[in-house]
Amino acid sequence: MANKGNKKRRQFSLEEKMKVVEAVDSGKRKGDVAKEFGITPSTLSTFLKDRAKFEEKVREASVGPQRKRMRNALYDDIDKAVFAWFQEIHAKNILVTGSVIRKKALNLANMLGYDNFQASVGWLNRFRDRHGIALKAVCREDSDRLMNGLGIDKVNEWHAGEIIKLIADYSPDDIFNADETGVFFQLLPQHTLAAKGDHCRGGKKAKQRLTALFCCNASGTEKMRPLIVGRSANPHCLKNVHSLPCDYRANQWAWMTQDLFNEWLMQVDAKMKRAERRILLLIDNCPAHNMLPRLERIQVGYLPSNCTAVLQPLNLGIIHTMKVLYRSHLLKQVLLKLHSSEDQEEVDIRQAIDMIAAAWWSVKQSTVVRCWQKAGIIPVELAGSDAEAAASEPEVAIEKLWRSVALATCVPSEINFQDFVTADNDLIVSQELIDTEVIPGMEAGENTDEAGSEEEGEASLPQQPKITITEAISSVQKLRQFLSTCVGVPDAIFGQLNGIDEYLMRKVTQTLVDSKITDFLQTK
Repeated sequence: MANKGNKKRRQFSLEEKMKVVEAVDSGKRKGDVAKEFGITPSTLSTFLKDRAKFEEKVREASVGPQRKRMRNALYDDIDKAVFAWFQEIHAKNILVTGSVIRKKALNLANMLGYDNFQASVGWLNRFRDRHGIALKAVCREDSDRLMNGLGIDKVNEWHAGEIIKLIADYSPDDIFNADETGVFFQLLPQHTLAAKGDHCRGGKKAKQRLTALFCCNASGTEKMRPLIVGRSANPHCLKNVHSLPCDYRANQWAWMTQDLFNEWLMQVDAKMKRAERRILLLIDNCPAHNMLPRLERIQVGYLPSNCTAVLQPLNLGIIHTMKVLYRSHLLKQVLLKLHSSEDQEEVDIRQAIDMIAAAWWSVKQSTVVRCWQKAGIIPVELAGSDAEAAASEPEVAIEKLWRSVALATCVPSEINFQDFVTADNDLIVSQELIDTEVIPGMEAGENTDEAGSEEEGEASLPQQPKITITEAISSVQKLRQFLSTCVGVPDAIFGQLNGIDEYLMRKVTQTLVDSKITDFLQTK
């Protein structure tokens, strides 16, 4: 009896309790389950009674699966804020030490108004136990080597296993990649150095940036309509504009959010449903991609974190090519202004949208396929030397264009065209967690879902007069007349003009017919 009285009470972790509950759910008799796990019937009943609490804790990941008690922390709001921050950092595979967590806890405690909180080693140990966090002491050199090694291993493992399973049931036509990029759409060559490396988390430059979402398939046969995110919901330059070569949305930071990305996903899903297609969509794990809606026709596959530079096709040259084409068009506009008496005007959002879309549609199929091959997702086929020679020709022309503009606008000699193209590569494209957002119940200073007013960044731009359909038809005729005086104009150019002329004539004819019918009915 004495031994029975001194028997140490056994404690069960959350993981063990869930295994007991799952054993009962599998159809086993309660008595057999109790014997299997060495517990009394009353303990089993307690587990079953508290199952909702266990499931909620697992679902919210608010406690580690090995934790045996579910007591709340003394400073519960600090605990929740630090854990929310830790989850964001952990999702990016950033190495975090105990001292970093303690410093962050002190910062958040000060923001919450706790002057007497001490982020002691004891607090850190309890925090780790509550959330099942394992921290390892790694020196800086070993850390870099470890992360580099893990990256290579991750890429090889993904190529050898997961990607093969993902693409097994899909043809290259039905395998897509989507990714965002930031664009300083008003950037001029002489301002390249100031923009280089700017993350643009807000401030004045937020008015000069856009975020663009692009998506294309592995065969290069389908490039989806771009989604452009700006800062102003109703810019003056888009007044009376009902058709754009892309979708346009806005919020005050001009970046991608979960709501905008999910809206775009649902539209693509509906499109695939109408076409009776099923596709595989490969995306990275940026904050805007973390909580996806229920999709019927899209299977989403996540690229391994910290490996998108070598695994994401859009990052391997497709987006870069789009930016080369966009910046080239900007240079041509600058050169035209320099050789005329007109003042250099800033590019507005409407012009930027048109140029970004035109650059996107101009990216060649061969470029797209080559980048998918570089990512190792589709088989590599040797490109012909003729294609490489043809690709080098526009590069030479662009370099000449750059030298002309750079000389005229006094661009520093150390800045080259590639610097101009990549000046906005470091722009943040999606909402990242900041300290004011990890504190429960605390309102952030600014709401990221609200767009800027229509006046911001647009007041200095003159409103464009509305063009009538008659004026549009006349412009096409003038363009045709001008081209007829040029030498060596490709037939395709005249074909495109014919298509525009035909569309406008059909539209004006239908308008006249409808007005005549209305007049006739009114006289009856």
